[in-house]
Amino acid sequence: MESNAEKHKEGESHDDGHGGIFGPNTELYFAILSGALLGAGYGLTFVGGLSPWISTGLYFGAYFFGGFFTTKEAVENVRKGTFEIDSLMLVAAIGAGILGEWAEGALLLFLFSLGHALEHYAMARARKSIEALANLAPPVALVKRDGKEQEIPVEQLELGDVIIVKPNSKVPADGVLVKGEGSVNQAPITGESVPVDKKAVSDPDRDYAAEKNIPAENRVFAGSINGYAALEIKVIRKAEDSTIARLIKLVNEAEQQKSPTQLFTDRFEKIFVPSVLILVGLLCLAFLVVDEPFSKSFYRAMSVLVAASPCALAISTPSAVLSGVARAARGGVLVKGGKPLEDLGSLEAVAFDKTGTLTEGKPKLTNVLPLEGTDEKQFLQEAMAVEKQSDHPLAKAIVNGIKKNTQILLLQMPQK
Repeated sequence: MESNAEKHKEGESHDDGHGGIFGPNTELYFAILSGALLGAGYGLTFVGGLSPWISTGLYFGAYFFGGFFTTKEAVENVRKGTFEIDSLMLVAAIGAGILGEWAEGALLLFLFSLGHALEHYAMARARKSIEALANLAPPVALVKRDGKEQEIPVEQLELGDVIIVKPNSKVPADGVLVKGEGSVNQAPITGESVPVDKKAVSDPDRDYAAEKNIPAENRVFAGSINGYAALEIKVIRKAEDSTIARLIKLVNEAEQQKSPTQLFTDRFEKIFVPSVLILVGLLCLAFLVVDEPFSKSFYRAMSVLVAASPCALAISTPSAVLSGVARAARGGVLVKGGKPLEDLGSLEAVAFDKTGTLTEGKPKLTNVLPLEGTDEKQFLQEAMAVEKQSDHPLAKAIVNGIKKNTQILLLQMPQK
């Protein structure tokens, strides 16, 4: 699992290319600097006695920081033979500068770069959650081979290997319990908030790799957490086929899904951008068929280019998706991308898994009903003394309940 996470990290740094001197969030910092320079330049225009070149110089700085990554992506798109909104935004900003509207061009680049930066920031946070999933399973396993115990990477585990899982440690691979008995916390994988009791299979030598209906009491998952007992587990899935590996794949696919609106925007820009560029090119040549100087035709073409710049289209959808996902996360709801978020608007019914979702999912001692003639205080003392010896979640609930709520429990007992 560790190697998978490393590969994913390498892919992230290679594919995005939005890092720099400020680390992986360089694009976001550049967008903020662009906005700050734009605001400062605009504010200085109201100060009398200052040279207009001071504001223009600040606008140049806003152009640089706001257009750095936009230019980078536009060049990459041109190399691929495509014209996307990045290209149009850059040409529009250049056109605004040619017209002398430096503030307007800087504003275009600032808004566009900020929208892109927020989108990539959200994607980076999503990738971190995937990397956290990859780290659920330990990188090494203690395996019994040739009568000896040795520690090896989980990627080298073979089907049929018997691994030893010590108390309170993570399970490194999917398998069946062949020796030992205890409870396993499966919350990281299945979401079950209460540890599940496990016991060994009746036939340890049997090949369980091909079986699909293995009882839950015999099966364990990579990434789950062992309880108080040492367990011996027979591997039935390799690391790349484990439950946690499949879970990571599903989350990856979900994160890459785009909402219907985002897909429409992508399709629209492939037609819109070239159309606008062709129109601007034709307008630049209008002086050939209309009796006017080239400067007037060029000015009109640049005006159309700036007006047609789809800044709102470029940043509205990513920003809306980002704000929706962030707001849901603050409420404890995980949304796996833009498509599920947009689909929420058309839902007519919602099904919930109650335990651990609508409820806390932790057992608690609520009241005590001793047999008639039993001394209540002595009964509670004896119950706590017995349950203290166990790490089972129900035993812990009884001990904690007696410790914290003895007086309340005694009041709740039926009167003789």
